[in-house]
Amino acid sequence: LYAVPEGVEGPVLVSSADGVGTKLKVAFMAERHDTVGQCLVNHCVNDILVQGARPLFFLDYLATGAMDESVVTDVVAGVATACLENRCALLGGETAQMPDFYADDEYDLAGFIVGIVERGRILDGSRVREGDVVIALPSNGLHTNGYTLARRSVFDHMGLRVGDEFPELDRSVGDVLLDVHRSYLTPLWPLLEDDLLHGLAHITGGGLPGNLPRVLPEGLGARIDRTAWTPPALFRVLQRAGGVDRDEMYRVFNMGVGMALVVAPDRADVVRSRLEAAGEEPRVIGSITRGDGVAWSD
Repeated sequence: LYAVPEGVEGPVLVSSADGVGTKLKVAFMAERHDTVGQCLVNHCVNDILVQGARPLFFLDYLATGAMDESVVTDVVAGVATACLENRCALLGGETAQMPDFYADDEYDLAGFIVGIVERGRILDGSRVREGDVVIALPSNGLHTNGYTLARRSVFDHMGLRVGDEFPELDRSVGDVLLDVHRSYLTPLWPLLEDDLLHGLAHITGGGLPGNLPRVLPEGLGARIDRTAWTPPALFRVLQRAGGVDRDEMYRVFNMGVGMALVVAPDRADVVRSRLEAAGEEPRVIGSITRGDGVAWSD
């Protein structure tokens, strides 16, 4: 049970469901299960944040072949940690043991979130205008997308193991690939409360070309300058090892941009300064233009 908070004018519930994908394969290999639950919650929080919503409650679903209590504890502890960090109630969940469906040492993980937004503050793209500025906030690695291609590059092409050092990073492969998908709630919520944003795009599967157009009204596109930021070394290593075309990299991975903000040009400096004061590293990477989709400039 969850009591809808008082004092919200015209409350609208916003919900989302997601999984962790083949990032779980890395968790199995590394025998480390404390981060994937955090990734799941943070991903879902970001997915409703782009509608202007803050999270209310979360439910998780864990299905496994054999019930290893220590693994289940680690996974759910990660879920609980992220719920606390996002001020979100962990309302319940389901753990299912299906030995005929999953291998003994594997599991699947999904999450379901419900949040709330005032009707007049919903971000639906209707306020986006030609000339608006696109500001990027950095990702924390791969987040939860592109792991099929990443695993192929790391384990097949480079022949690395989870305990080996990841090239150029002085960290193990397991640590790099299991970095937690970050939540953007804390730095962005004050901006939403002060009505400073026209749109938000969570850069997940499909990269910037697949996600930024979702927040743009018909007839508008975006021009993004790829020289405005430097993708982290992680992506450079994956591209080189896998022989991946540059455009494919930007379609599969976030390339260092975890969230894109669409802001009125006369508010861009205020938004940037407030984000910097919050410890973020915002970058202006483009603008909204007539057309559709994402056009690149180099």
